Amino acid sequence: MDKVVLAERPTALLVIIALVAIAVLLFLIVKVRLHAFFSLIVVSVLTGLAAGISMGDVVGVVIDGFSTTIGSVALLVGFGAVLGRLVEMTGGAQVLADKMLERFGERRAPLALAVASLFYAFPIFLDAGFIVMLPIIYTVARRLGGSFMLYVLPSIGAFLMMHALTPPHPGPTAAATVMGADIGMVVIVALLVGLPTWYLAGYRLALVIAKRYPNMPVPNLLGEPKDYSAEERPGFWTIMLVLLLPLMLIFFNTVFSTLEADGTVSDSNIAFQVSRLIGTTSMALLIADLLAMVLFYVVPRRRAGERVGGLLEDLVDNALAPVCSIILITGAGGAFGKVLTETGIGKTLADGLHALGLPVILAGFLIAIVFRVAQGSATVAATTAGSIMAPAVTSMNLGAIALAAVVVAITAGSITFSHVNDSGFWLIGRFCGFDTVTTLKTWTVVATAIGFMSFALASVVYVVAS
Repeated sequence: MDKVVLAERPTALLVIIALVAIAVLLFLIVKVRLHAFFSLIVVSVLTGLAAGISMGDVVGVVIDGFSTTIGSVALLVGFGAVLGRLVEMTGGAQVLADKMLERFGERRAPLALAVASLFYAFPIFLDAGFIVMLPIIYTVARRLGGSFMLYVLPSIGAFLMMHALTPPHPGPTAAATVMGADIGMVVIVALLVGLPTWYLAGYRLALVIAKRYPNMPVPNLLGEPKDYSAEERPGFWTIMLVLLLPLMLIFFNTVFSTLEADGTVSDSNIAFQVSRLIGTTSMALLIADLLAMVLFYVVPRRRAGERVGGLLEDLVDNALAPVCSIILITGAGGAFGKVLTETGIGKTLADGLHALGLPVILAGFLIAIVFRVAQGSATVAATTAGSIMAPAVTSMNLGAIALAAVVVAITAGSITFSHVNDSGFWLIGRFCGFDTVTTLKTWTVVATAIGFMSFALASVVYVVAS
């Protein structure tokens, strides 16, 4: 969009406007019970006007933030929801749950789900990967009983840690790139910091929080699954093939993108071009969806002589219908974040922190927090903070390990204090059946704990390596 006309506002006034906007938004959603989609859009427009965006531009800013978020999220959520429903409604989730409980036992079910989420979260974005994991979490929770929170929150912690700290996720990858850090070293330091962080702040803390919700029911978002017989369910390795296929395609893309960036292969290389086509997350999920339709649904029913076409269409429709509201709310969260970004509050506060002369690793962490709180996106926070800190870091000639620790500290800051302007806040909360207050007390607390513990451990690495 064209350059936005923005009236000058004192920094203090901008901070007050942002705080009042968040308070009004929470009041409308929690007390008035106005739907989150309408609350976010209304508050976004009013906040933009109050912060100095002209009346002629404010709607364009809202639409730009909404469409940008929807463009990146809608395909992932849609394809992920269909794959999740196929796994759930064909008995695949039953197969995986049985195998998991057989290997780990019922008492270790939350740990098993969390470990599975760690592996699945490594190459795939949080929103898409979590949606695909949900049917398995639903099935285990229904099978064993007790609070749904006990099974879902440790898995959320695993996805949060991986998404926040480890390449090839966009935030840490972008921060490492703009700061000139070695991606491989960032991965090593991120895992060195992230695994103990996940266990204490993402898993153990999640179990403590889950005890406060002893009666949380299992959502019915993907529909009530049929109890298929063992003969009707897809085989375990068939399910694993479909679920691991997106990961393999994304890795394929990551490898060739790295080779192209290093100059090892040219951008005209056929393998590189193919990786760009089939290795993006949305296309990888689309391919997995189509394969799942054939292997989980069409082939078994053709063998049984059942009708396929109309029933498969109904299954996909039933998967997409419940997520439309989630997609709209997620887009509205992106619109609110865009409005806050356009006011410039995040940059103003970040410049002030940078000017204080704090240690580089602490300054990067705090600047990332400012951008995270101000505009919501962890990726934007990590990328912007990395760009701001890059000149200072370059002048220090840090070693590879110390530089990687700074990158991890910045990405740790980018995930803290998630709230109502974060699209992920709404996406995960709605898929889990949480209300706004519950999401703040669970998702936000776990994410913030992961952020601060990751920063503390990254600081130790930085001191030792410097």
